[in-house]
Amino acid sequence: MRVFTGIQPSGDLHIGNYFGSIKQMVDAQQDSDTFAFIANYHAQTSVSDGKRLSELTMQCATDFLALGIDPNKSTFWVQSDVKEVLELYWVLSSFTPMGLLERAHSYKDKTARGQATNHSLFSYPVLMAADILLFGSEIIPVGKDQIQHVEIARDIATKFNNQYGDILVIPEFRVQEEVQTVPGIDGQKMSKSYGNIVNIFGEEKKQMKTIKKIVTQNVAMEEPKEFENCNVYNMAKLFLEGDNLIALQDRYKKGGEGHGHFKIYLGEVMWEYFREFREKREYYENNQDEVREILNMGALKAREVAMPMIEKIRSVTGISY
Repeated sequence: MRVFTGIQPSGDLHIGNYFGSIKQMVDAQQDSDTFAFIANYHAQTSVSDGKRLSELTMQCATDFLALGIDPNKSTFWVQSDVKEVLELYWVLSSFTPMGLLERAHSYKDKTARGQATNHSLFSYPVLMAADILLFGSEIIPVGKDQIQHVEIARDIATKFNNQYGDILVIPEFRVQEEVQTVPGIDGQKMSKSYGNIVNIFGEEKKQMKTIKKIVTQNVAMEEPKEFENCNVYNMAKLFLEGDNLIALQDRYKKGGEGHGHFKIYLGEVMWEYFREFREKREYYENNQDEVREILNMGALKAREVAMPMIEKIRSVTGISY
């Protein structure tokens, strides 16, 4: 089973990125054909500073490796190193109705929030479809907000196949119910574009300062507190299971502690959870040439898969002559 995921190098990785897709990809490496890439073309919809994008790409690669992406088990590369994806993006554009893109929730949400409208933002789902379809991807681990983009890829692939035969694999999305939407510090879906993230890496004091900004209900300390809809609890439960999770629920029900106590506990749990990842990241941060070599080898592996597909597409569409 080929499992596929990508992430934009548009800022620091946060726990929504990790639980929404990265952890699923790391787990899938054990028994699946895994493909993971850094979507730097996609990032151009929000990062226009070239030097910054280059830095963020290397930062993202370093983070991915630290979090468990194994280049010996996965194909791991940077999107722009396999430029055939842009060729497929153009081909698929001819099979993409305008109305399909106009209904995209992500586009409507970002423009409603004041992000400048342009063609790259509007056609983002077509490039994402090209990413997925170029590599014959079968399973796409996503958060709830990305389900529609996979459905768009399915629609485009179906239209293409209706014209030329069963060439493109129709992908399926995979969502873990408990992490469909990881809440940000304001209770909305955690997103770099919303500015409500909790970073995975960084200084402990700075991370705790962010956690203390999490929006909570105003309840007296001695009173019992509701945990189901508490943003702090809904982050903490991602790191807990079994007796530890039940113990946290009991603390909410008992009363006698304020939300500030739960925020401190969340910070401690997160810091311990990512301890080994921080140590691994330090190694890759100090060996950036090794990271570049891993990405170069990954791009070669990715192109070995992409080239037969793009040659087949060129043939059936008449681009080859």
